[in-house]
Amino acid sequence: MFFLTGEYNHQLDAKNRIRIPAKLKKELGDNYYFAKGTDGCIFIFPEEIAKEQFAKINEEKMSDAEKRRGIRSFTKSFAAAEEDNQGRVVLPANLREFAHIKKDVVFCGVGNRAELWAKEVYDEYFADDDENYNEYFDSLGI
Repeated sequence: MFFLTGEYNHQLDAKNRIRIPAKLKKELGDNYYFAKGTDGCIFIFPEEIAKEQFAKINEEKMSDAEKRRGIRSFTKSFAAAEEDNQGRVVLPANLREFAHIKKDVVFCGVGNRAELWAKEVYDEYFADDDENYNEYFDSLGI
């Protein structure tokens, strides 16, 4: 079971490299993957979860055109993280563009995955978070 939690502010360097926060990296392990996420973020999956996602996708019937397109769109965005000897990863250009990432970013732990957001997009998305927290919490049934 994975336990990715927390919020971490970072920046891309001049060569579009990023270092995964230590607490998230510990849970992600040595092999992890970037992919297009929802709401304008990038998902970061530990290898085990990435394989589970692909197993679910492989069970889908390819007769539905919308599902085929969704599967292709999601799977073509997957990129294995390749760290340099200092633990930095180059964030692929297609994912940077998708998530509108320029420099300032926020990592967010979301249970079995992490998310990477452009800071501006993240701040806008969560602008009313405190105001609606009780509703969000109640909807989780915890």
